Amino acid sequence: MAVKNKAFTRKKALLILLVGAVIALLLITARSVFSKDEAPDLSTAEGREAYLNALGWEIDPDTESFRTVLIPDQLEGIMAQYNKIQIKQGFDLNRHLGESCMQYCYELTNYPGGEGKVVVSLYIQDGELIAADIHSTAVNGFMQGLLENASE
Repeated sequence: MAVKNKAFTRKKALLILLVGAVIALLLITARSVFSKDEAPDLSTAEGREAYLNALGWEIDPDTESFRTVLIPDQLEGIMAQYNKIQIKQGFDLNRHLGESCMQYCYELTNYPGGEGKVVVSLYIQDGELIAADIHSTAVNGFMQGLLENASE
């Protein structure tokens, strides 16, 4: 019986390592899609669309909405949960507490199996992406990181 427990532990450990490696690879890919010299200007609609396209996402540019957002002084409750999604992607809103940024939203046109409206939100400060998510507008919708389930 001890052998089965070890085998299960090894499988579990291997699975955890594999998931970690995939997440790390996705983060590296997202950060290195463009070199510093050719990175799109995220302060423009064209630059934001180019960035999302490079990650495999397609948007309807006519659905763009934007607003100024103030990041709270403390991340509690829902904001703390939201920041966990951001940390998994290599962002951390703790670095921007009390600061403002621009939120740009677009309807995704190629979300796999997306029933209803699926939106991507980009939070940009001084031309730099500081947070991002993909979410459904359905009542029982979902929210995920920008890199999860990205089309290839």
